[in-house]
Amino acid sequence: MKYVNEKDINEEIKWAQINTDILQSLQNPRKAYWVAVAVCVAMLACAVTAEVYQYQNGLGVADLNRPHMWGLYIATFIFWIGMSHSGTLLSAILHIIHADWRKPIYRFAEAMTTFSLMTAGFFPMIHLGRMWNLYWVIPYVTDRGIWPNFRSPLVWDAFAITTYLTSSALFLFIGMIPDLAICRDNVTGWRKKLYTVLSLGWQGTDRQWRHFRKTYMLMACFLIPLAVSVHSIVSSDFAMSIMPGWHVTSFPPYFVAGALYSGCAAIITLFILLRYFFRLEEYMTVALMEKTCKLTFAIAMVWTYLNLVEFGATWYGHDPVAKEVLISKFVGPFAPYFWAMMFFGSVLPFALAFEKLRRHMATMMVVSILLNVGMWLERWMIVGPTLSHAYAPEAWNFLWPSIVQWAIVFGSFGWFGLLFLIFVKVFPCVSMYEVKEMVFHRRREAHAEVAEKFHRRTDDMQQATGRPSVEGA
Repeated sequence: MKYVNEKDINEEIKWAQINTDILQSLQNPRKAYWVAVAVCVAMLACAVTAEVYQYQNGLGVADLNRPHMWGLYIATFIFWIGMSHSGTLLSAILHIIHADWRKPIYRFAEAMTTFSLMTAGFFPMIHLGRMWNLYWVIPYVTDRGIWPNFRSPLVWDAFAITTYLTSSALFLFIGMIPDLAICRDNVTGWRKKLYTVLSLGWQGTDRQWRHFRKTYMLMACFLIPLAVSVHSIVSSDFAMSIMPGWHVTSFPPYFVAGALYSGCAAIITLFILLRYFFRLEEYMTVALMEKTCKLTFAIAMVWTYLNLVEFGATWYGHDPVAKEVLISKFVGPFAPYFWAMMFFGSVLPFALAFEKLRRHMATMMVVSILLNVGMWLERWMIVGPTLSHAYAPEAWNFLWPSIVQWAIVFGSFGWFGLLFLIFVKVFPCVSMYEVKEMVFHRRREAHAEVAEKFHRRTDDMQQATGRPSVEGA
């Protein structure tokens, strides 16, 4: 069955109905929403318990030692930084190229960017062990005679991630101002006070709209190179070292492609959940799901190509130790996880190429989760094999992460999920004013097409009867 010219959104929906539906979603979600909140709280409790235990007993309980000094913490840090790129893709890039199909779904992607960065920021603190020395991560000159090494990519990380988090949160807030004013005018109680403060006196005047458009476009243009630079800098943590398997020149584009890949897969997961939790089938349509799946498939193929380029460069290179690390991924103790990564990351995405599968929500839910499992394994395959099979033969060993590491990584998903679920319950996850603009433009295009067909039919009839057309009269 072919779905020809299926519309992204119902063009006949009334503007007042858009306000009613989105505001209603803030009040009465399905019971599954509260189940998800409870699950996230339980996951977060596991992480808090593990972190308290690690804090009291030291990093030894996490089995972090030489050569395994990074482990799951840094691998998951990279994963969360990558997840943050989805909001930039949907909000900034597609906004600049005027892809209006992004409008009903970009808001939650922006929120996902901010909360992913907030989650990633915890892992350098956790890995530091002495969390009260967090300020050591920040590069500044101290009275202790310690000068930061500004040539180190770890210092660049601190600058880039802090800037990206600040800019992403500001970008999210600016884009919500017109919707916050709508919420302010339609609610009562504590919500009205909150929205009144956050809407910054928005009245929807022509002057306000002009300044809003310019500011939003300026922020979008600023975020795109910033997002690319952030994950390129994270990749420099590895690429600028001399460790085998890390000293690869293709790491920056490879990391950026992987970031967009995992972010798009997460968008599909959250798209389906929000569509069900808040009864938003009218706005998060199957047609929009299809376009998101196609975009994810295209990025998956780019990531697969860059992955093969990395393998080829290592195999045909002149570093025998790097080749040994690559072989250990294929047939060594990491082989099951490496081949799982390849299957989930490079083979499973072909499910997105089939129309029937793309339109089946349950299937896409499972596929999107497995895609991100593959992308998390990819981060672990960057960190683990190199540390287990580096230059020194006495360091060659496979160390399975401890239960403390697993608990903290597991709980980080609960922390992210809890922040996200609270956000979508307090603030509209669908942009009301952008959906109205989308509906308006689609109606105008439809009417223009009908008028053009009518005039063309009239001209044909006049030519057939020999009567002059209006233009020729």
